[in-house]
Amino acid sequence: MIEQTKRILSDLIAFPTVSADSNLEMIAYLASRLQDCGAQVDILADESGKKANLFATLGPLCDGGIVLSGHSDVVPVTDQDWASDPFALLERNGRLYGRGSCDMKGFIAATLAMAPVFAQRIRNRPLHFAFTYDEETGCFGASHLARTLIERALKPSLAIIGEPTSMGIVEGHKGCHEYSTRFQGLEGHGSSPDLGVNAVEYAVRYVSRLMELRDHLKTMAPENSRFDPPCTTLNIGALNGGTVHNVIASKAQVDWEMRPVQAGDAEFVKEAMKTYCNDVLLPAMHAVHPSASIETEVIGEVAGLTPTDNNEALRIVAGLTGANSASVVPFGTEAGIFQAIGMDVVVCGPGSIDQAHKADEYLEIDQLAQCLTMLDRLGTELSDHSGC
Repeated sequence: MIEQTKRILSDLIAFPTVSADSNLEMIAYLASRLQDCGAQVDILADESGKKANLFATLGPLCDGGIVLSGHSDVVPVTDQDWASDPFALLERNGRLYGRGSCDMKGFIAATLAMAPVFAQRIRNRPLHFAFTYDEETGCFGASHLARTLIERALKPSLAIIGEPTSMGIVEGHKGCHEYSTRFQGLEGHGSSPDLGVNAVEYAVRYVSRLMELRDHLKTMAPENSRFDPPCTTLNIGALNGGTVHNVIASKAQVDWEMRPVQAGDAEFVKEAMKTYCNDVLLPAMHAVHPSASIETEVIGEVAGLTPTDNNEALRIVAGLTGANSASVVPFGTEAGIFQAIGMDVVVCGPGSIDQAHKADEYLEIDQLAQCLTMLDRLGTELSDHSGC
C-alpha cells in the first residue's frame, strides 16, 4: 500500500496547485480515482469556474457520516531555493520531497490509496472525501463546502482534517482573521503638511492603536489557556503608501491579522477600531478633506477549533492511533468551519508543520505509513458499523 500511495502522491505533487492558479486538473484526477471505486462524486465549482471543491461519498448518502478532509492548494515556491524540482516527487533518505508533500497532499494520497479498501468494507455508515480549494488564502473552499452541505441538509457527524500534526491529535486551534485597511487622504506638497491629509500618517496612528489593543489582549487571556501564547494575538503584515519624500501621501494600506482565542476577542478588536476611526481619525481627516476615507476589507475570518468535552472524532481517532492525549496548536486549519456546522472535529495527519511552506518541503515515509495504518483501522471501524 505504501508504494501505491507514493505513486499517487507523485501524481498529486505534479499538479502545481498554487492558490493563485486553478486546481481543476487535480480535482478531475481525484474524481476519476474515486469514481473508479464506486464513489458518488460531486465537483463544486467556485464563481470563477477556475477552482472547485470535490465532495465524494462511499456508502449510503445519509446523515452521520465521517469526513476525511484535505485542501488541494499549496503555497508558492517563488523566491525559494529548492534543491530539486518542487513539483516532481523526490525520494531520498526516507523522505518524500515536493511542494505539498506534507501540506497536505500526503494525507490526500493516503485516502485515495485506501479508497478501494474502504469501498469493500463500508456497510451502513457513509465515508465522505472533502477536498477543497483556497485554504491557504482564507479557507474559501471549505466555507463554500459548508454552505453546500447546509443547503443539501446533509449532516456528517465528524471530520478528520489531515493537516500535518506528526500523526498527533489536535483538538483545538486559534481562529485566523485577516484584513486590509485602506486610507484615502489628500495629496499635496510636503512643505505644507496642514493643507493635505497624509494617509501614511493616519495609517501609522491606526497601527499604533492596534498595538495598544495587542497589549490589552494579553490581559484578556482565558484562565488556564492551553495556547502558546495564551492570548489572542495581533500582527501587522505590511504597511504601504506614499510615493516620494516631498509629497503628502494620498493613499496607504495596512495588512493585518489577529488570531482569536475566543470569538469575543475578535469582536472587541473590531469594535474598538471602528470607534477609533469614527471618533478620532476620520473627524481629523474630514476637517481638511471631506472625501477622505478609511475602509477595511475582510480578507478572511476563519473560525478556530474549540476543544469540547464530548468529541466523537477524538474518541475514534484516539482509538485508531493509540494516542492518549490531544493538543492545541497556534496555526489555523479548516476544522473550525466544519465544527461550526455541527460536526465533531479533530486535526490529525502525516508530516510536521515545521516543514510546511518551506523550500525542500518533505514528508517522512514513516509518517505516511502511520497514516495508512490509521486509515486501515478506520476501514475496520466502518465495517463494524450497523447503520446510519
